This record gives sequence, C-alpha cells and structure tokens, in this order.
Amino acid sequence: MSFYLPDKVNCNGEIFNVFITKEQIDARVSLLGKKLDKDFEGKKPIFIGILNGAFIFLADLMRHVTIECEVDFMKLSSYGDEKVSSGQVTELKEIDAKVKGRHVILVEDIVDTGLSMKYIVDKMKHYNPASVSVITLLHKKDATKHNVQIDYVGFEIPTKFVLGYGLDYAQEGRNLAQIYALKEG
Repeated sequence: MSFYLPDKVNCNGEIFNVFITKEQIDARVSLLGKKLDKDFEGKKPIFIGILNGAFIFLADLMRHVTIECEVDFMKLSSYGDEKVSSGQVTELKEIDAKVKGRHVILVEDIVDTGLSMKYIVDKMKHYNPASVSVITLLHKKDATKHNVQIDYVGFEIPTKFVLGYGLDYAQEGRNLAQIYALKEG
C-alpha cells in the first residue's frame, strides 16, 4: 500500500513541512491501542469519533484495539475554513448509539483551546454513561483555555497550525499520511 508522504505541502497557498512522521504516528497509535486494551478489558466501550478530523486516527486506533467494542461518530465544527477557532461550537451530527451506562471513549484528532471537547464531554455526561474518557492524537497544551480532562494523548505539540492524518486546512490535506506544520516566517 502506498501513502501520500511528500516532504512539504502547499495547501491553500501556504507551505507546510513534515512535523510528525508516519512511523512516529504508527508507533504511538499502537501504544495507545495497547493501553486502551488494558484499561477497558471486559468493559465493551463505545468509541465515538469526532468528525471529520478524527476519522483516520480512529480507524488506525481500531486496528490496534483487541477488546470488544463499538464505534459511533458525531460531527462538530468550531473552525469552519479558518486556522483559528471561531469560539462557537456547532453540532452537525449527533451520535446514534445509546450511551447510558456505557463506557464512552471520545476520539479527537486535536485538542487546541478545549472548547469543542468540553462541549462534547458535558453533553455525554447528560446521557449518564458509566464513564467518559478522552483520547486525542494531538494536544496543544499551551493553547488550552477550557478545563477538560484528557486521558490519553498521542503527542503534545506547541501551538502550531498543523494538517494531515485527518486534520485539514479548509477541508484540504486530510489525506496526508503524516502531520505537517505551517512553515514559520
């Protein structure tokens, strides 16, 4: 299988350079899968992927999880086509599954300000699940403004604009197999 792995990318007129390689991502996702297997053994969790960005991360994560589980999706928007959050969360697709009494694992591509994740966690708690856990591929810890518990983090990154591996810039770049950062300067 071939993957889209350029050394640099021109997306919407801006240059992005490799930031996290496919090999680094693969190794970290494998470790996260093993940790989830251990922590949720015998609990049959439901993984809820946050669309659109988390679809690749969730798909790869599922290939590393061996416990009995289910998957569902919800879709939010707080960026639109911009590089910074609008400060407003819009719910575009609600989950279909019933989560009352279930162990819910929210799967996100990136936690930046924490606004979207706080919204999702608060919403999930209204459904009375047995537990709510958060896993994110990327966490911009220095940019986080909203108090949200993140249980599993793939990579802590500085406050950079990134794309690839499901992350986009105005809906482009999601198909890149690595994560790229906007070239500075």
